Amino acid sequence: MFPRLLPTLIGATLVSLAVVPVASAIDRSQDDLKDLFFGAAMYEAYQDNYFDAIVDLDTEIQQYRRLDQPELDPFTAHYGQAAFSVGDLELSYRMHQEAGRAIEAVLEGNVPQPVRNEAAYRLARIHYHKQQPQNALHALQMIEGRVPERVRARERFLRARVYMELGRFTEAVELLEDLKGEEELAGFVEYNLGIALLKAGEQAEGISELTALGKRRSSDSAKQALYDKTNLMLGSRLMEAGELELARPYFDRVQLDGPFSNRALLGAGWVEARAGRYDRALVPWKILQKRKKTNASVHEALLAVPFAYGKLDVHSTAAVNYGHALDIFGSQVDTLTQSIESIREGKFLEALRRKEADQVKNWVVTLRSIPGAPETHYLLDLMASNDYQEFLRNYQDLNDLFERNEEWLASLAAYENIIALRRGYYEPLLPGLDSKFRALDARIKLRVEQRDTFAQRIDQMLVSRRPEFLAKTSERESLRQLERIRSTMAARPSLVSEETEDRVARLEGILEWRLASEYDARLTEAYKHLQELNTEIEELQEVYNSYVRTRQAATHSYVGYDETIRSLRNRIERVQPRIEQLMARQGTMLEQMAINVLERRRAQLEEYQIKARFALADSYDRANELQEQRADQRKIEQYQAEQADQPRQEDSPEQPADGEPLPQDTPPELEPGSADEEASQ
Repeated sequence: MFPRLLPTLIGATLVSLAVVPVASAIDRSQDDLKDLFFGAAMYEAYQDNYFDAIVDLDTEIQQYRRLDQPELDPFTAHYGQAAFSVGDLELSYRMHQEAGRAIEAVLEGNVPQPVRNEAAYRLARIHYHKQQPQNALHALQMIEGRVPERVRARERFLRARVYMELGRFTEAVELLEDLKGEEELAGFVEYNLGIALLKAGEQAEGISELTALGKRRSSDSAKQALYDKTNLMLGSRLMEAGELELARPYFDRVQLDGPFSNRALLGAGWVEARAGRYDRALVPWKILQKRKKTNASVHEALLAVPFAYGKLDVHSTAAVNYGHALDIFGSQVDTLTQSIESIREGKFLEALRRKEADQVKNWVVTLRSIPGAPETHYLLDLMASNDYQEFLRNYQDLNDLFERNEEWLASLAAYENIIALRRGYYEPLLPGLDSKFRALDARIKLRVEQRDTFAQRIDQMLVSRRPEFLAKTSERESLRQLERIRSTMAARPSLVSEETEDRVARLEGILEWRLASEYDARLTEAYKHLQELNTEIEELQEVYNSYVRTRQAATHSYVGYDETIRSLRNRIERVQPRIEQLMARQGTMLEQMAINVLERRRAQLEEYQIKARFALADSYDRANELQEQRADQRKIEQYQAEQADQPRQEDSPEQPADGEPLPQDTPPELEPGSADEEASQ
């Protein structure tokens, strides 16, 4: 928040100067990325897309906790960092309760002491952001032992600020003295140290510390703004204390193009004016007079310039400047009135809902190009305040959530269309595929049964020789014929001759000898065929599994989503009116805050108008009076010059012929009443 030109600058809120950005609190030092999904979430966080980052990290953490063997997942390397990052991101999203619960869960878990200390620091920071310094101190007191290096300096800096909030300035001074030299906190430590010294009653030391800080120069606009603010605060303090000569250098150190330049120019002019040097006061005031006509310091300078001319008795110039100020005040009052009306018509909230607020760095200036938008120059101080920023971010986040829900509703409709298309494509194909699948399944079962029977026989032959199991088809047929012949011979022995018996026996011997002699070779060949059958079955099984997966994927692409989509749609449609209600409340607060600021500025300008009118009339009177005095003076000088040019009369003047004295000539400009008449003219 831009400071006011008052001694109360010392008690200004230090949060805006001291808080390290939350996104930077996430550890960026670990460049060895193990999990791509964690890296994608961190990328969203570094782009300030906190909502997306929180969703991604929460999803990763929940999936990680459901794993049977989480140590095998690459996310293990980032799990602790992810837990802390979720708390940081939720804090960035102003979800203090969620962030607190996440960090307290780490504190209650079985974690190393350095991790516990870092969790305690982050919990303390949450309480500090919530303006609960006592709770923040309690969390800091939970820190024991070694603090991780990446947060060590910030932890001590936070402790010092907590001490300052609690009024323990002496302890804060000791901590801040030790922190001097920390590069990441450069400038902030010295500023807070100077404030702490002033609050602790060590005026000389505090002013010396702040003076050294104010003498610094930096190409970084943020750091230079801190130095300018320090100089402005010290100059204002010394000016109000009457130390005019000491105050002047501080105002002179403020850069002319910085955010505090207008207030510095105004202060430098008042330093000279209070010292009675109105001609020197005009130098900074006339520079300020030509700047943006919506700035409060410029408005004051518009009255200060003619005031200084009046003190220098240049009343005509003062009157001209008062007239110029009246014109500007009138136009600005009209602009403010139009801005108030545009806010009441809802155009301000419409402008805030536009994407410029997130995508354009100087989005406040961009709002001025929107037709009917309010004059945002008058709202800069308001928009920089913590309260307004809180309301604004809440409103923008609610609007973002509302738009996301609308996009999700549209996405759900698109998903339903995709599912309908998939159903229409796959369902006509599935019956034909299922018939082929059943044929394939029967074939696989047949081959499996054959394989199992064949394997069982081979296992038996490895234990006991069974040559008949390895007989060929022709041999097996011959054996069956011989068995039938034997049966016939046994049934009708009268028909059997010795020659027939010998021939049957010879045939049986030939088959048995062939099976016995070729048994080992045939067993080896059978084992090879068994392996080939296993290979064929594996191929069929792969085709079977591929079909199962494909059919499941096809079925799962459109089956089972209806209830889920219906549930999500109901939840979104149920929450949208609530978001709209919350947006309306936040928007009303934003509009009312902006209207209050604009009405105060309008009332101030109307008061300036009244003062300028009276001062203008007084300047005209004084200018006329001064003109009359100068005109009288010129006439007197002219008369005196004419008197000096007239010839001197003789001692005995010549008498007229009739003896009467000559009449004395009276200058017409000295006739009775003539001077008064001219003066009245």
